[in-house]
Amino acid sequence: MSWHVAEDDLRAYVRGELAPPMLWSADAHLAACAECRSVLNEVGDPVALDEGWERLDAELDAPRPGFVESLLVRFGVGDDTARLLAATPVLRLSWLSALIAVLVMTIVATHSVRSADSPTLFLALAPLLPLAGVALSYGPVLDPTYEMAVVSPMHGFRLLMIRTLAVLPVGLGVNGLASLAMPSYGLLAAAWLLPALALTALALALTPRLGPGTAPALVGGGWVVLLVVAHLMASSGSTLAPFTAQGQGAAALVAGLASWLLYYVRDRFDFSNGSTGSAV
Repeated sequence: MSWHVAEDDLRAYVRGELAPPMLWSADAHLAACAECRSVLNEVGDPVALDEGWERLDAELDAPRPGFVESLLVRFGVGDDTARLLAATPVLRLSWLSALIAVLVMTIVATHSVRSADSPTLFLALAPLLPLAGVALSYGPVLDPTYEMAVVSPMHGFRLLMIRTLAVLPVGLGVNGLASLAMPSYGLLAAAWLLPALALTALALALTPRLGPGTAPALVGGGWVVLLVVAHLMASSGSTLAPFTAQGQGAAALVAGLASWLLYYVRDRFDFSNGSTGSAV
């Protein structure tokens, strides 16, 4: 080969300072010339070369963000927050499909049983679904990122809010669409909303002391007991007390107090001992 890349140009090539069109010529020439590649090895920095290969390997081995994560980043969400949101286990298709199936069956049952002027079955079940979604977003049972969350430097309360804001709007949105499928009941079909917010806020506020499994279970059990008592006290065909105007006001009050309590105990989500540690 009659032409070779000058040594000074090879040094500039190594430093990344060689400009086109000489850069293009050097690239094409080095692919076919063993002599110039040998000179390139002599003038190059082996440490920098090893570091370059390590960076390349790390880039190739890095996990590719999924569709949801990429979409969140595109809308300005931080990389770490987007990954936590995308990794929320109950946002998977299986969970959403089960949620929709339960609501569809409930709506069908509500329309089939017309003995009352209130969609009691739907109103009783709908507040429990967002609560279950939030409860299943934490802990080692379903969360594949649980171990990383435990040792992450992120504030436990912030992690809790990220996961809650990922799950709660989905559950409320699906419930809202289900309410639209019962237009004959009017605004009464949306009477689940305030109880759902109250139950979720109360469960989150109790999580630092009782844990992410026990707190929602007790709150959900309390809701069932309340409905049973309200049913026993209600007259035939009447709306249960939690879904009346007074009951809605009480639910709003509980939601507000539970939200204040959740903010008050926010620092307890960072404790690593006892049941509080399981909250993150």
